[in-house]
Amino acid sequence: MTDPLSLTFAALADPTRRAILARLTEGDAPLKELAAPFAMSLPAVSKHLKVLERAGLIERGRDAQWRPAHLRGDALRQVDEWVEPYRRYWQTRLGYLDRYLEELQASAAATPGGEEGNDDRG
Repeated sequence: MTDPLSLTFAALADPTRRAILARLTEGDAPLKELAAPFAMSLPAVSKHLKVLERAGLIERGRDAQWRPAHLRGDALRQVDEWVEPYRRYWQTRLGYLDRYLEELQASAAATPGGEEGNDDRG
């Protein structure tokens, strides 16, 4: 998996890494702060950060001893561009389904005895 999109999807597949990204939407944070909600060691969280960094989802700065993690948008933008045709496809398909269901409801309302519970078959 060397292409950027595959690295990004692989990084996003883990719920811990998604939670770290969600936290970083609030602002930069050091390792200890990012590790606080998880029942795992600092080295384990550091490994998650390395995966996120390798995927281009975060970058880690240097401020003396403090290495804050910072959210990057480039990799997520690539995911959004990849997903967009599928989003349009499903929005179109769901639009067709909505119109079909509206037609069924209109047909049922226009038919005598077409309301629920008024079935004369049994």
